[in-house]
Amino acid sequence: MKKYVDLHKCIRLTDFKKSNTNMEKTWRWFGKKDKITLPMLRQIGVEGIVTALHEVPNGEIWTLDAINSLKDYIASYNLRWSVVESLPVSEAIKYAGAERDKLIENYKISLANLGKAGIKTVCYNFMPVIDWIRTDLEHPWEDGTSSLFFDKIRFAYFDCMILQREGAEKDYTATEMQQVRELDKTITEAEKDELVDTIIVKTQGFVNGNIKEGDQNPVAIFRRLLDLYKGIDRDALRENLRYFLAAIMPVCDEYGINMCIHPDDPPFQVLGLPRIVTGEEDIAWFLHAVDNPHNGLTFCAGSLSAGLHNNVPALARMFAHRTHFVHLRSTNAFPNGNFIEASHLGGRAHVIELIRIFEKERPGVPMRVDHGRMMLDDADKGYNPGYSFHGRMMALAQIEGMMAVINEESKLKS
Repeated sequence: MKKYVDLHKCIRLTDFKKSNTNMEKTWRWFGKKDKITLPMLRQIGVEGIVTALHEVPNGEIWTLDAINSLKDYIASYNLRWSVVESLPVSEAIKYAGAERDKLIENYKISLANLGKAGIKTVCYNFMPVIDWIRTDLEHPWEDGTSSLFFDKIRFAYFDCMILQREGAEKDYTATEMQQVRELDKTITEAEKDELVDTIIVKTQGFVNGNIKEGDQNPVAIFRRLLDLYKGIDRDALRENLRYFLAAIMPVCDEYGINMCIHPDDPPFQVLGLPRIVTGEEDIAWFLHAVDNPHNGLTFCAGSLSAGLHNNVPALARMFAHRTHFVHLRSTNAFPNGNFIEASHLGGRAHVIELIRIFEKERPGVPMRVDHGRMMLDDADKGYNPGYSFHGRMMALAQIEGMMAVINEESKLKS
């Protein structure tokens, strides 16, 4: 016999008030088609949902009805839609195409509709063409789990030998190019196909929609996208970001919406494209370029820690006051340009120190565990790369443990 549960008679987690100094524990959820369901997330301590209208093509308006429909669906599971990740910025806004102003007007209408629905935190990025980059989606650890990995030589091989980008060799050292030529002697056609799939298909389709699984000749599509940015250097891209932010801030002021840009991942130049949110100087620049409290940062510890030039806790102390959303993960980065996503308890991000900083400076700020390891039966579920269930659940438990330690320390000091 089927059992029915009266939710009104259940003890609600929200009946037990959390400390108002705690960051809000959120989770990136990819909508009703996500194999990870909202009831599953309720059981593991998630408080807020990070999601988007994934079915709406880039550049089109998010209607108030569609926003409220998804918001109500989330609320039916005693969760709240805490953060939009993301309301994508169309490429033509980034490279200042002819349709830029029309696309910005659409963006402003979508923001206004989010504000009317009471959803006030919007994560976005300004990375040209390609979002986060990895060369291996299942790099093995000794314990049988796997992580996302970036191998600079394999990436250079993709750039120089597969993409055949004009002038690409100039972006690498003579030693690196020699390693690329050595790799060319042994790499198989299947490995080449997997490299293409990893760099520009699997990690991009569910994020920005520029290239989707099933698209024919993704390398040709990617070349055409790169061509859109010919003549766009670092200064030009910065100016295009400033133009976009200045245009949308009146809507943000009216509805109290916090925009929070995601750092570039990895935080250095790739494929001849400018990247303009890579570290301290870049972050300070865009915050001052449009000096409005609604113009803020998504503090992605994993992205920032992949750059050896970044001291991640120092950046958190500098920019906590303009941080509206926190991504907690960590990396091990190496002098040869490689990096691997590390345990949330280790790596260069120093996550426990970040928790101390943000719980003091930004109590209640939404936080989500970012990518997790692939473990147990995650590999069989078809999850989006980096977004495993068991791996992220373990990471959330680690984060909760660190938060509990910090809260206890605070009590003992008072």
